[in-house]
Amino acid sequence: MRERLDKVLAHLGLGSRKEIARLARAGMIAIDGQIIRDVSHKFDPSASRIEIDGEHVIYQTYFHLLLNKPAGYVTSTKDHDGAPITELIPEEHYRDDWMPVGRLDKDTEGLLLLTTDGMLAHRLTHPRWKVAKRYYAELEEPASQEDINAFAAGMELQDEKLQPAELEICQDQRKVELVIREGRYHQVKRMFEARGNRVLYLKRVKFGPLELGSLGTGEAKELSAAEALALYAEVGLKADIPDELN
Repeated sequence: MRERLDKVLAHLGLGSRKEIARLARAGMIAIDGQIIRDVSHKFDPSASRIEIDGEHVIYQTYFHLLLNKPAGYVTSTKDHDGAPITELIPEEHYRDDWMPVGRLDKDTEGLLLLTTDGMLAHRLTHPRWKVAKRYYAELEEPASQEDINAFAAGMELQDEKLQPAELEICQDQRKVELVIREGRYHQVKRMFEARGNRVLYLKRVKFGPLELGSLGTGEAKELSAAEALALYAEVGLKADIPDELN
């Protein structure tokens, strides 16, 4: 599909349209080896070589960011009842079209995925696809085998019937890991409350095939091509990833 030069470069995060026009006038933009000074020039970005000041720029349709969310931030791209997660995004990764995939409570830490692909976000959060989310939690009271059994059977919270969940108890029985496959409101906290317990600390450590790894608290990174491929495969979608990134 042919698109305007300024629209393509703005999509890639290479500046505002005003800044891109300035680069074009300076003769710093080349498409397939030809200097382009007219920002209204149309071309197929997926089939062309784009260069800015002699540097090859790889065109991507979608972008994905993995964030290790600290406590105290809200899963929002706007200031609403607390500091929004966008404050944590490094300048080189900042975009206006980031969408958080699911939510983490204000006091919950850990893995949060942001994407610009709406279909991917929809499938990753839809219960039909049963994408596994692993959490580490610290509890007020020790967990028990009865809790394991209740989680595995699929709990009922008010009028909600939950899918079976996997609960693993650590050596210190106040520390647990659990896997859920849906993302209902305050789900983990409500599940333990229904068992007469209370969550004191909660951190998401894995989402589908994605893991935090060595990513520090408050840090963010773009997904690698391998991570993006695995994420799309998890929900039956074909990833649109440039050959240069594979």
